Amino acid sequence: MNHNPRQLQLLAHVRQQRSASVEHLAEALGVTLQTVRRDVQRLAEQGLLTRFHGGVRLPGSTVENLAHTQRESLNAEGKARIARAVAAQVPQGCSLILNIGTTTEAIARALLQHRGLRVITNNLNVAAILCGNPDCEVIVAGGVVRARDRAIVGEAAVDFMRQFRVDIALIGISGIESDGTLRDFDLREVKVAQTIIAQAREVWLAADHSKFGRPAMVQLATLAQIDRLFTDAPPPDPFPTLLHDAAVECTVAQDP
Repeated sequence: MNHNPRQLQLLAHVRQQRSASVEHLAEALGVTLQTVRRDVQRLAEQGLLTRFHGGVRLPGSTVENLAHTQRESLNAEGKARIARAVAAQVPQGCSLILNIGTTTEAIARALLQHRGLRVITNNLNVAAILCGNPDCEVIVAGGVVRARDRAIVGEAAVDFMRQFRVDIALIGISGIESDGTLRDFDLREVKVAQTIIAQAREVWLAADHSKFGRPAMVQLATLAQIDRLFTDAPPPDPFPTLLHDAAVECTVAQDP
């Protein structure tokens, strides 16, 4: 389910503050208390926020990600814009690795008209999507399937990825912290992603605006290991400086 701009702004505000009162949110967004309560109720029903008396907070912690269905609904429009921007830059006839995440799944849908692609993935959702492109060869990693999002993780997946050297790795991430580290929740997933980065000539990161400043437990990489970032809104401070210092080319996906 898509969210309107006000709801996305509300989510971003709570992500930044970690928690907020209903009164503070109404003032920050310039709307009535009734409007905020309605939005909070809807977002809490979807598991994106947790309510407490007089306010809301983030539902999880640094050790647990949102469920796959919740992540699919969160900022779906922004992820679709990112996917189109990425697909516009992917050359025909190249080799790719796509990893785990709802943003990489959106990218897979945007690549359905590309020709001559060879795609390696540890994401069964990506594989199922790209099988709809008859001019795309899909190679799926072996390993343990994580039931909640059909991700393939573990040492077998790490060993599998080491066989390849691809033109571009297209990766998603759970959070980019203010020290320039890229972070995720599952150590097994992180080890596969680190191998993917090592096996690519270029690394492209796709991350919507909610990922900036979002904490997670396990360090996956740093911005210095990324060549390009695709996002859906201008990154907030201090990220423009971090991106410049790391020589990362940043593309902000605009409305079509």
